[in-house]
Amino acid sequence: MIILKTEHLNYKYSEGTPFAKTALTDINIEIEKGSFLGLIGHTGSGKSTLVQHFNGLLKPTAGKIYVDGQDIWQTPKQIRRICFKVGLVFQYPEHQLFDETVEKDIAFGPRNMELSEDEIQKRVKDAAEIVGLSEDLLKKSPFDLSGGEKRRAALAGVLAMQPEVLVLDEPTAGLDPKGRDTILERIKQYQKDSGTTVVLVSHSMEDVAKVADKVLVMNKNVVAMYDTVEQVFSRSDELSQMGLAVPSVTKIFMGLKKKGIPVNPGVFTVEQGKQELMKLLPKGGTL
Repeated sequence: MIILKTEHLNYKYSEGTPFAKTALTDINIEIEKGSFLGLIGHTGSGKSTLVQHFNGLLKPTAGKIYVDGQDIWQTPKQIRRICFKVGLVFQYPEHQLFDETVEKDIAFGPRNMELSEDEIQKRVKDAAEIVGLSEDLLKKSPFDLSGGEKRRAALAGVLAMQPEVLVLDEPTAGLDPKGRDTILERIKQYQKDSGTTVVLVSHSMEDVAKVADKVLVMNKNVVAMYDTVEQVFSRSDELSQMGLAVPSVTKIFMGLKKKGIPVNPGVFTVEQGKQELMKLLPKGGTL
């Protein structure tokens, strides 16, 4: 089942002015319900502009966007409800925190959905648990949290709305490796448990390889590739020409394959690499 679809989507910034700039050109994609999509591309490729169309933050210059089969701009006055179906977490989402306590911040979205107070509190508690925020942190000011805690609080605020599609624009930017892994693990587990469709925008091919089922590559405002992780990452030369690079571990296994060593070059994570090397050892051997 297709949850999100674009048809001939085009977008220009400052259209009709001398400063007009094309950001998206004829984008035609279909995203399946329950999938985990990695969206990659160099700076200025159009990926952030694209995801801001998914929940109506930007209106297409031309073309259409469908969520659950419905043209989201068919009734412009009702575009606000799309924000509840497609939740968008911006890069550096902690800059969106504003309320007196973390609890109130997470409750902001559900409260705007006009839910009952009992339901709001349940959603706040559930969202905080998903991202790993303890109950004592909910009573704190969001500005007293660490960088990683702020990031998780902002994510919880979107999860509390229980969107059908969760869009994350560089959610691990600026975090240390441990913080990055924690966020990714939480998101992946949430997607697995809830069946929510997730779109992850990232510069990191390693991050995408860890969590995504499919990869969409943007280049010069158009869709350059859209396929499984294996198929996209196998086109390493083309990706390099776009200013992108496959994970280092993938390069290593591609090199081993070229040297005649019987390994699968479709290795994208260190754990996969370990399992592949184990196959080369005598039975009972260890790394």
